[in-house]
Amino acid sequence: MKRFSLFFVVILAMALVLAACAGSSSKNLVVGTSADYPPYESVDEQGNYVGFDMDLIREIGTRIGQQVEIKDMPFDSLIAAVQEGKVDAVIAAMQKSAARQEKVDFSDGYHTQVDAFLVNGDSTISMTKPQDAAGLKIGVQTGTLQEQWAVDNLVPLGTQEDQIFRYERVDQGALDVKNGRIDVLFINADPAAALAEKEGLKVALVTGDTVDAPQAIAVQKGNTELLNKINDALAAMQQDGTVDQLLQKWNIP
Repeated sequence: MKRFSLFFVVILAMALVLAACAGSSSKNLVVGTSADYPPYESVDEQGNYVGFDMDLIREIGTRIGQQVEIKDMPFDSLIAAVQEGKVDAVIAAMQKSAARQEKVDFSDGYHTQVDAFLVNGDSTISMTKPQDAAGLKIGVQTGTLQEQWAVDNLVPLGTQEDQIFRYERVDQGALDVKNGRIDVLFINADPAAALAEKEGLKVALVTGDTVDAPQAIAVQKGNTELLNKINDALAAMQQDGTVDQLLQKWNIP
């Protein structure tokens, strides 16, 4: 009889442990990012993920009752990660595009920014329009809309394929600009300004004539439950001024 009772005690204990684990995992929102893009996402000296996007997604997590867990990975692997269920969502200053929307679902846009061309601090390169980058050694981040723009618009103007340098991380591209390995780095304007200050570079051109797409949060295709929660939280944060406060905190226009 004692053995029989002990058996049920063990079974009950195991059930409680499994229930606790299930409850714990349901409260975690696993979010992928590429933490090389200040002021949106980067890693501080203490190893913390910081930036506008990081504050934004943590606030969303609070509002939907889930603990946010950040996973850092190369930008060009983020879409696949959410498709495969390795992360629940992606926030990485990622811009909506028709091609991406075939693979994932996007939240409502939370910010739109322009692009910039970053050059060495001593560079004599002068640009009045994006097409002036044709023929130069140009760096782009792999998997970005800026990469596709360079291929679609600069190659027809004479840029050779081997003049387009692709980087998993934009800070690698910034170092190559600084060291003279490439002529320009083509990225979003806000990270360009941050990298220019950090590495002693300068912005040759800021333009809205290249990529025009809002930044949004990506989730797995068909995950309408999570998408609706994120959109509701974003709408409330825009309504109560939280988004504007975070933009001001990180000096984002």
